[in-house]
Amino acid sequence: MTAATGAGARFVPGAGHAGPPAPDDPALLVAGRKLLVGADGRFLRIADLPAGTDWMPLGTLDGVPVWGAARPAEHTGDRPGGGEDGTGHPGRWLSWRALAAEVPEPLAALAGRALQVVTWRHAHRWCGACRAELADVPGESARRCPDCDLYVPMQLSPAVLVAITRPGPAGRPDELLLVRHSYGPTELWALVAGFVEAGETLEAAAHREVGEEVGLALDRLTYFGSQPWAMSGPGVLLAGFTATAADPTAEPVIDGRELTQARWFPLDALPAELPPAYSISRWLIDATVTAARG
Repeated sequence: MTAATGAGARFVPGAGHAGPPAPDDPALLVAGRKLLVGADGRFLRIADLPAGTDWMPLGTLDGVPVWGAARPAEHTGDRPGGGEDGTGHPGRWLSWRALAAEVPEPLAALAGRALQVVTWRHAHRWCGACRAELADVPGESARRCPDCDLYVPMQLSPAVLVAITRPGPAGRPDELLLVRHSYGPTELWALVAGFVEAGETLEAAAHREVGEEVGLALDRLTYFGSQPWAMSGPGVLLAGFTATAADPTAEPVIDGRELTQARWFPLDALPAELPPAYSISRWLIDATVTAARG
C-alpha cells in the first residue's frame, strides 16, 4: 500500500492506531482550508514530510493507517529554498473542493476527515471550563481536561437536503425544484438544504427547511443517503432525501435571505450549472432523473 492508492480504495475513519506512523503511510497536511498533495496529485507519505510532525490518526485506507497534521496557514505559498509547498517537498496546496474534483470518492472522504480532525483539534486546545490545556483521549476522536476532567468529543453538524419533484404538464416530464443561494457558489442551481436544529429529527428538519426557504409542503419524504461535506465546515454531515410537492400546482416563494431564486425545471431540461459530480446533491439530482426515465 502506498499513498498513490486510487479508485477502489476503502477508507474507514478511526482515531486509534497501534504504533507510530510508518514511513510509507499516507499523510495529509492541513493549512487553514487547504490540503497538501504531491505535485502529481497523489497523497504524500510520512517520509515525504518533516520529521517531528505532530501526526494525528485519521483512519485506515485499505487497512493501512492514514495520518493528518496541521501546518500554519502561511505555508501555503511558495517558500524560497523550501519546495513549492514550503515543506521541502514539491507539492500543491488544494482546497477540499479542488481535491475532491480530482480524486475518487474514498480519497475525498479521507481528505474531508483530515480537514475536520485537524481543524477541530486546533479549535479545541483549551478547556472551556477551567482553561487548562486539553489532552487527546487515546483511541477516540475526543479530548479531555487533565484538571477538571471535562470530556470534549468531536461533534458533528447534521444537515439535510431535499430533491423535490412534481408532475409536469400533460405529456411532459416531471419537474425538479432547484434553487440558487445567496452564499457559497451562487452560480449553481442546487437543492433546498439546511442544518438540523437541536432536538429535531432529520425528517422534521427537511419539512421545516423546505417550508421556511420556499414555502412548500412535502409528501413522500424518503431517505436517500448521506455524505460528509467538508466544504460547509468541519463535522458537517449531509443527509439527502427525495420528496414530492404536496400541492403540485404550488409555486416556490423564496425567503429572500438564504435564497435568491427558486424554479421548477423539467427533468429533461435541467440547467448546466449543477452541483459537482462528487456531491450528494448531484447524486440526488442524477438519481431523480434516472428514476423518471424508468
